[in-house]
Amino acid sequence: MTHSYTAQFPADGTAVPVQVPAPPVPSPAAPPAKAAKASGRDRYLDLLRSLALVRVVIYHIFGWAWLTILFPSMGVMFALAGSLMARSLSRPAWGVIRGRVRRLLPPMWVFGSVMLVLMFAAGWKASKEETLWWFIKLANFIVPVGAPPFPWEIGDKGGLLEQTWAVQSVGPLWYLRAYLWFVIASPLLLRAFRKLPWVTLLAPLALTAIVGTGLVKIPGETGNAVTDFAQFGACWILGFAHHDGLIQKVHRYVTVSCSAIIMAFGLWWASGHQTRDGWDLNDIPLAQATWSFGFCVILLSYSPSWQQLPGKLARFDKLVTLSNNRAVTIYLWHNFLIMATVPLIDLLWSVPFLDEHFGGFLENTYMLWMVVLVWPLIGLMIVSVGWIEDLAAKRSPRLWPNGASRKGRRARV
Repeated sequence: MTHSYTAQFPADGTAVPVQVPAPPVPSPAAPPAKAAKASGRDRYLDLLRSLALVRVVIYHIFGWAWLTILFPSMGVMFALAGSLMARSLSRPAWGVIRGRVRRLLPPMWVFGSVMLVLMFAAGWKASKEETLWWFIKLANFIVPVGAPPFPWEIGDKGGLLEQTWAVQSVGPLWYLRAYLWFVIASPLLLRAFRKLPWVTLLAPLALTAIVGTGLVKIPGETGNAVTDFAQFGACWILGFAHHDGLIQKVHRYVTVSCSAIIMAFGLWWASGHQTRDGWDLNDIPLAQATWSFGFCVILLSYSPSWQQLPGKLARFDKLVTLSNNRAVTIYLWHNFLIMATVPLIDLLWSVPFLDEHFGGFLENTYMLWMVVLVWPLIGLMIVSVGWIEDLAAKRSPRLWPNGASRKGRRARV
C-alpha cells in the first residue's frame, strides 16, 4: 500500500522533515488476508451471453444444424441465468421473483402488442370451431405461462413478408415461457440443490430421458413446456452449482472427462434419432440436454471471473455491454427483423444497373446480405424500444447503453 503525505515548511523556508511511520509488519504466524472479491458484473459470463445471442441470430438466418453443436446457445443462456438467479436469491425469494418477472414482462408486452396488431391487420381471427379458450390463450402474450396462439400461415404469397412470418416471429416466445417457469421454481430448486446437489443436478437429464424420447408422451403444448423445462433444467441448476462453487470443488480433469462422456452420449443419441434437419439438436431433446449440459460444465469449469475483458477482447467491450443490457430486446425481435431484411434486399433488383450487372451476385450472396442488414435493424430496434428494459428495471431510460458514458464519467473523476 502506498502512503502519501504533505511536507510542511515554516515561515523561514527551512524544510522540516516529516516522520512517516512504517507500515506494521504482519506476524509470521498470521495468515495473509484474502483479497476481497471485486464487485460488479462477471465479464466472462457477459461475453458468453453475447456470443449466445450472436449465434442465435446467425442460426436463424442460415439454419445450419452444426451450429447447435458448435455452441449450444440456449443451454448457455439458461446456465448463465441460473447462476445469476442463485446470486439474487440471497435476498427474499418473493422480491427476487417479482423483480425478474417485472423486468421480463414490459418488453414482451410491447412485442406482443405489435405482433397482435400486425396479425389482426393481416386478417387473423378466431375460427368458428374455436371457443372462448382461444381468447383466454391470448393472455399468454401478457404473461407467458403457456404458448400463445398464432396463425401458421397468414397474408398473401406476394406480400412483403412470407406467409409463415407469424410462426417465425412468435416462435421464440417459448424461451420466455421456460425462463418464467424456471424463475418461479428457483427457490424450491435451489433449496433442493443445496440439500441433494448431485441428485437435483442430474434429475432433469433423467426426466428428459422419459419425456423427451417418447417413452412417456404428454400431448399438446403442455408436453412441449415440460420437455423444454426438462431438457434445459440441468443447465439452469448448473448455474446454481457455478454460483455455489460446486464445480470448482471437483478436480477439473474429472469434470472435463465426465462432461466429455455425457457429450459423447448426446452425439451418439443424435446420430440415431436425426430428424429432417439432420443433426439439429433443437429437434432431439435428449441429445440437446446432454450436449448442452456437458458443454456448459466445461465453460463454467474454466470460468475466469473477469472484471474486464482481457487483451484483444477488450475492443468488444462496448458491444458486449450493449448486448447484455438489451438481451431481451435482441432476442424478442431478432427473428422478425431477419424477415424484414428480405423486402429491403429485394429492392436492389428494382435498380436496373444492379439488376443487370450484379443480379447473379446478389442472388448467390443473399444470406450474407441478410446478415449485414439485420444488425442495423437490431440497432434501430434497440434505440426504438430497448429503453423499456430500463423502465422495467426501474432505471433511467437509455437509448444506447454500451457503457461509454459510464466509463467517461469514471475517467473524468
